[in-house]
Amino acid sequence: MPQGVRRRRLMGEINVVPYIDVMLVLLIIFMITAPLLTQGIKVDLPRARAEPIEPQQLQPLVLTIDRNGRLFLSAGGDPRTPLDEATLGRRASAVLQRHPQTQVLLQADTAVAYGRVVRGMVLLQQAGATKVGFITEPPLAPARHGS
Repeated sequence: MPQGVRRRRLMGEINVVPYIDVMLVLLIIFMITAPLLTQGIKVDLPRARAEPIEPQQLQPLVLTIDRNGRLFLSAGGDPRTPLDEATLGRRASAVLQRHPQTQVLLQADTAVAYGRVVRGMVLLQQAGATKVGFITEPPLAPARHGS
């Protein structure tokens, strides 16, 4: 080897600082967008002491009835768009024909008339649901006095 030529030694380490920067940016993006994805229809659910149902592998079919009596379905299209009864029936029927074992749940605002809730159940049964579960909130814990 000539005297003036030095051999460069290869670096065997990976610089991870840029990867950490990218990971932190992605973490911040996911932290901001995750709560936005879980937003749904605002419903004041009734409180009841009930046993939770067993989760299944399939996503449940959820019919939501808001304070104004509008109907929303968690399948087929935007779940935040109100549906008329005919559209709701067609979409629910399509889901239940494809996957008959799908759990069917109904959540209704406490201010909704009982007749409207029953009408929602009838629509789900006409679409092929054999069992309809209700979504409720757990009761509030009683306030403790004295301590």
